[in-house]
Amino acid sequence: MEVKAIARNIRMSPRKVRLVADLVRGMDLSEAEAQLTFVRKAAARPVLKLILSAKANAGHNFKLGTDDLYIKTITVDGGPILHRWTPRAFGRATPIRKRTSHITVILSERTVTGATKELSKAVVKKVVAGGAEKKDRAEKSLAVKVEKKPRRARIEKSDSAETVVKQSAVKKGSDKPTTADRSAKSKKASAK
Repeated sequence: MEVKAIARNIRMSPRKVRLVADLVRGMDLSEAEAQLTFVRKAAARPVLKLILSAKANAGHNFKLGTDDLYIKTITVDGGPILHRWTPRAFGRATPIRKRTSHITVILSERTVTGATKELSKAVVKKVVAGGAEKKDRAEKSLAVKVEKKPRRARIEKSDSAETVVKQSAVKKGSDKPTTADRSAKSKKASAK
């Protein structure tokens, strides 16, 4: 069962009211009331008032218990715009648009049946399995990247203070001398 309540021509910008509406969408009624009580936004008061009105509609019109109700949808639409003018320099005037909002709340009962429980379990298992596959793929690609990384030339000093250059996976076929080769040549030249 769905219960609907509408507040029209609220003198607030729809953009500002949507911030509060997004905060409580999908919440249980008790959670939403607690949240809106302590939110420091001006739009929280009309949204809270509307939710309480929808709650009263559910109890009075449809004889529903308020424990199982949650906010299924809450939408904020633009209402009529009041056009005003403010004077500016040299006899000009610029427009002021005082925007209004229409807020619609639909409450629904939260019920979980056996079929939906099985469906939710299957979805959870699928998500967990899918996440594991992605992780395995990521680890494999990371391992491949690490293996492909070329190693730098290492310089080892021997006992006789001569420098020996070891090439351990430098690109084959490159004719350019490496930094290690140049440093070894310069050390030999300075030793002579």
